Amino acid sequence: MTASFNIPRIVIAGTSSGVGKTTFMVGLSRALTKRGLRVATFKVGPDYLDPTYHARAIGPISQDGPIIKDGAVSQNLDSWMMGREALLGTFTSASRNADIALIEGVMGLFDGVSASSEEGSTAEVAKWLDAPVLLAVDTSGMARTLAALVHGCATFDPSLNVAGVLCNRVGSRSHLDLLREAVSTVPVLGGLPKEPTLRFPERHLGLLTASEESLGESQMDAWAERVEAWCDVNQILAIARDASPLATTAILQATNVAPSCRIGYALDEAFHFYYEDNLRRLETLGATLVPFSPMVDQKLPEVDGLYLGGGYPEVHAAALAANTSMRSAILRFADAGGPVYAECGGLMYLAQGIRTLDGTLYPMVGLIAGEAVMHDRLQRLGYVEVETIADSILGSAGQMFRGHQFRYSELLGLTDATPCIYRATRRRTGAVEREGYASGRNVVASYIHAHWASNPAMAANFVASCAVYRKDRHELETAADEPSIVAEEEQRTIRIRSNA
Repeated sequence: MTASFNIPRIVIAGTSSGVGKTTFMVGLSRALTKRGLRVATFKVGPDYLDPTYHARAIGPISQDGPIIKDGAVSQNLDSWMMGREALLGTFTSASRNADIALIEGVMGLFDGVSASSEEGSTAEVAKWLDAPVLLAVDTSGMARTLAALVHGCATFDPSLNVAGVLCNRVGSRSHLDLLREAVSTVPVLGGLPKEPTLRFPERHLGLLTASEESLGESQMDAWAERVEAWCDVNQILAIARDASPLATTAILQATNVAPSCRIGYALDEAFHFYYEDNLRRLETLGATLVPFSPMVDQKLPEVDGLYLGGGYPEVHAAALAANTSMRSAILRFADAGGPVYAECGGLMYLAQGIRTLDGTLYPMVGLIAGEAVMHDRLQRLGYVEVETIADSILGSAGQMFRGHQFRYSELLGLTDATPCIYRATRRRTGAVEREGYASGRNVVASYIHAHWASNPAMAANFVASCAVYRKDRHELETAADEPSIVAEEEQRTIRIRSNA
C-alpha cells in the first residue's frame, strides 16, 4: 500500500568533491537548529566522516519534539548498497519527527558507481526522494563561467530539479553580486567567503571525525552565522517546503521485539565507523547494544556477541597494544564460542598485529592470521558484492550482500590455507577476491564495510547467533551449578537427620 510522506527536504549537491558541501551542510544545519527547527540530516554514499559533522551541528529528534544536543545521528543513504525501498525506509524513519531534512551529496552531482549511468549518484537519490537540489560550486576565480556550469547541471537531466546555487569561497560581496548577475536560469541563493581559519581539519581519509577536539562549537556557530549573513535562508526553506509529498511503500515504524541478546560494539577514538542503519537493524531485531572501549576498558561488558567496526586503530595502535587485559578478554570470549564480527579497523585489531608507517609492529588480539600493514597510499577503494561460501554467524553459505572498501592497509602473511568465507567481486573491475577471514565458525572479520540493507538476513542471522550463544552459555552455567546444589541438599539432609 502506497503512503504519502510529507517532509520539507533539500539536497546539497556539488560540482565535484571538495567544493564545500559539508561546510554548507554544517552551517545550514546549525542555523536552522538555532531557529528552533528539528533538522534530520543524511549523507549520500558510504562516507562515515561527514555524518559526524552533521551530528555535531544538530541535536537528535526525540519523539516529543525537543532538540537535545547529545547523541545526534546522521544516516547514510547509499542507493547502490541499499536499494530504493530500503533507502526510502531509512529516510522516512529517520526524518518522521523532523521539521526539515537536509541531504548532503557525494562527489559531483552525477558521479556514482559508473561513468555511464546515474547509479549510486546524488542525482539518483535526489530523484528517489523527489527532492530539490542546491548546487554548491567553488567559485573562487570564477564569474560568467558559473552560468555555463549551472546550465549544464540543470539541463543534463530534465527530471532533476536543480532549484538553486550556493557559491563557495567567494572573494567579496561584490564578487557574489557578479555571480548572481551571471546566472539567470537558476537563482543564486548566496555563498560563503573564504575563511582559512575555519576550515575543517583533514587526514588521509579526508575530514577528521568531528570530535569536540577537532571541531569546536564556536567553529560551527561561526559557519551558521555566515550562512545567515551570506545566504537567503528563508528562500532555501521555501524551496524545501515546496517539495511534493513523497509517495512510498517503505515508511518504517518502530517495532517492539523482546530483547534476545546483548551485543557489545567497540566505540572510542579507535573504533567508531558504523552505518547507523546497521545498528538500528540490530536493535529492531531484539539486540541490546552495549558500547565499550578496546583502548580504555580493562574487561568486556556482559555481552553475547561483539561487533568491531572501522576507525583509526593504526593511530591508536600503541594504546590498543598496551591494553593486554582487553585483548585477552576478547580472545577468551572468542575461544569460548562467542560470536565476533569485525570490519576494516576491527579486522586490523583482531589480526596478529598492526605495523605502522614507521615500521613498528604492535601486537593485537591474534584471532586472525597475518599482520595489518599500513601504507602511505590507498590500497583499496570502491564497492564490492559478496557471496558467502561457508556457514558462519552471518548465516548459511550463499548469502549475498553489498559493501564498500576504503583502506590504506593490507593484511600480509596469509596463505592459501587461511580460512576465507567471502567471494568478493569488485564493482568497477569485476575482479574476484578471497575475503572474509574466519576463525572457527564464530568469528568473521573483513576489510569490507557491509550494509545490511542489501541483505537484512545478515543482521538477523548475527542476532540469532548471539541469542543462541546466550542460551547455550546459560544452560552450561546452570549445569555447572547443579552439582553444588545437589551437595548442599545432601548436607542439609544430613543435618536434619543428625538433629532428629
